[in-house]
Amino acid sequence: MTTRTSVSCASATAPERLCALLAALLLAPAVAGGEPVRVSPARDAAAAGLVEVRTLAPGIRVEARYAGPDNFTGAPVPGYEGNACLLLRPVAEALARVQQDLQAEGLGLLVYDCYRPVRAVQAFMHWARADDDPGQKARWYPRVDKDALVPEYIADSSGHSRGATVDLTLVRCDGDGRCEPLDMGTPFDFFDPSAHTDAPVAPAQQANRQRLRAAMVAGGFRNYPREWWHYTLDPEPDPTLAYDVPVR
Repeated sequence: MTTRTSVSCASATAPERLCALLAALLLAPAVAGGEPVRVSPARDAAAAGLVEVRTLAPGIRVEARYAGPDNFTGAPVPGYEGNACLLLRPVAEALARVQQDLQAEGLGLLVYDCYRPVRAVQAFMHWARADDDPGQKARWYPRVDKDALVPEYIADSSGHSRGATVDLTLVRCDGDGRCEPLDMGTPFDFFDPSAHTDAPVAPAQQANRQRLRAAMVAGGFRNYPREWWHYTLDPEPDPTLAYDVPVR
């Protein structure tokens, strides 16, 4: 059982952001082993030790889905203010090595999400409790009821917020630098059993998923088996520290 502690923000003297941070600190769930996840007081990426992965690997493509409306919420997500991929430096360095190895085969990485602010995770939870949108459901989770998305696909704590997790796919690039995503059988963020990494999709699609997994595992990442696109550096640099700085 997880004990929740209530926090009152009624005081006119309590700064709004400080109160929100205090709430996040007290409401954060425990990680494996029982140690609670803390929220860093860092106010920007540099203070948090987050780096833009393309400063280490310019060949990585970034399409930050939550910075725009092309995602399951249908709108830009709080905390995303630009098309960027921020990760803790050891994670970014590991991902850069994966990119370097893939380039030798004419392949590369296309990233959809990297570090995710705590406020964005909270926005996802708020979205999950809101009324359903038939159009969004048809596109993103046609065979799963919205109230079943938590915690299987959406959780109140995320490795993304700890700067150690990345959502991505493979692309094949030609000699002119034009790149096309490989067919993985489902889109990114498709909440459905068919998106499980080992789901029985077409052989070519499954081969692409396994090629991505092989590259990421060789780079020190582990896959979340319910999402073919989801990888976390193993071990995480700090599994007990999350961040809430904006993605810029």
